[in-house]
Amino acid sequence: MSQDPDSAAVKSLAREGGFDLVGITTAEPPPEAAFFAEWLERGYAGEMGYLYGRRGQLRRDARNLLPSARSVICLGLLYNTPHPPGPVSRYAWGDDYHDLLHGRIEQLAVRLQALAPCECKICVDTAPLLERTFAQRAGLGWIGHNTCLINQQIGSWVFLGEILTSLELEADEPAPFRCGSCRRCIEACPTQALVPAGGTPGPAFTLDSRRCISYWTIELRGPVPEEHRGDNQGLVFGCDICQQVCPWNRRAPVTAEPAFAPRSSQPLTLDRLASLTAEEFEETFRSSPLRRTRYSGLLRNVALAMGASGDARHRPALQKLAASEDALIRDHARFALESLCSASPPGEKSNTSTETQPE
Repeated sequence: MSQDPDSAAVKSLAREGGFDLVGITTAEPPPEAAFFAEWLERGYAGEMGYLYGRRGQLRRDARNLLPSARSVICLGLLYNTPHPPGPVSRYAWGDDYHDLLHGRIEQLAVRLQALAPCECKICVDTAPLLERTFAQRAGLGWIGHNTCLINQQIGSWVFLGEILTSLELEADEPAPFRCGSCRRCIEACPTQALVPAGGTPGPAFTLDSRRCISYWTIELRGPVPEEHRGDNQGLVFGCDICQQVCPWNRRAPVTAEPAFAPRSSQPLTLDRLASLTAEEFEETFRSSPLRRTRYSGLLRNVALAMGASGDARHRPALQKLAASEDALIRDHARFALESLCSASPPGEKSNTSTETQPE
């Protein structure tokens, strides 16, 4: 009868496979699963329907994905890169991390099964798994006030992935909470999207997606609520403000993974994005996270960013977008034009920043 390998051997394989973080925990359901159900009931998921229903139920127990699961191998890959190329969240500067991470974890699972026969299930972000909770329990880091997983050594610019396995491996100790009384992310959020959690055991603060710039610019498929159309801080895909101000990211190392580097030496300016045709969008962002927002969603976001800039030089581009056959683009471009009319005089530019740095 074969014996399960020890955790040290598994971690060694993960590090040889290029992972920056690795930890192990049991597949037992986390107590925080109850908070996730409460989070949904409060409506904090907005219109992200894929979090509800059967997929929401699956998140309660990792063994819903792999009935034989006894351990969860939690993995982290650093994606921090310098030189931001425009108003786009850092995770989307390079190639789509889902593909790279899944391939790397798949290779690790093959090596694991060669070490000891076992069943494995690979999870990368889109799987219905409370991955940050398992990562915290496996010692990779703690879930901060900004709801991101934060590692004491490398910060929060980390992609997460997991292997559910039938192997029974020695579990690591959970990472201690180290945000303390710091509230920089909470106070820096321009839309007050980080709200007290309360109630069921779980985090002290949580995210109300309905107030989050990342939600509006990525997940929301239809129109942005009118009361929030001027709140995107000039961003067109995601938002990193709550991570940029985090003290634990001050000395975050830079990744050596070339796939996460900016795909182009040219910055993604609002003017450049506004001029893209649908065909150019598909060609430019093939294998990029930016494809998730779709062409009309991206131009919707660009229009609102132009309107919020107060820069009258964007008026010609907005007028072109306002004549679009796509109602979503047309409506938001017209709103942006009205915003420009009530903002700075022609030629003047408001002091709108898309980067917030820690003190």
